[in-house]
Amino acid sequence: MWRREWTIDNEFPQMDNEFPQITNNNANNKSKLLEAELCYKIQGAVYNVTNKYGSGLKEQIYQKALVEEFIKQNLQFEQQKRIIIYSLDSGKSLGVYVPDFIIENKVILEIKASNITTRQDINQQRSYLRASIYEIGYLVNFGTPKLDIRRSIYTNNRKSFIVKIIRD
Repeated sequence: MWRREWTIDNEFPQMDNEFPQITNNNANNKSKLLEAELCYKIQGAVYNVTNKYGSGLKEQIYQKALVEEFIKQNLQFEQQKRIIIYSLDSGKSLGVYVPDFIIENKVILEIKASNITTRQDINQQRSYLRASIYEIGYLVNFGTPKLDIRRSIYTNNRKSFIVKIIRD
């Protein structure tokens, strides 16, 4: 059900054949990775922040540093934007979720600054991705010994409630 997740250590992984069944929404980009250019920019911004500040700071500090980095990279973003979580059955609004960032109105970015990335953190991010209109989610933990970046994809063509939302 979920695409393979990966953790980035010191360099960007080779992704040419990472997700062969996914096609990019950008017709000019030949990559098969969903929103490849945007995702590389996001990862680059995260790396720049971790290279400058290392680990051990509070989440709020990393959030402010990311704001500066996103501005430098000309990435449009919203902080603490309320997004709707939909019923998977009826398509009705169940409530809201407030992620740390929504980038380019396409990617949910949640940041942590804890010693470990828990299964609960990962499951929560995936659940919000599955029940929202967003297809790409990043969970970034600046507090682990090595920067932990987890990318999840749940495409809208696999979400039955999307059709119900469009009809209403």
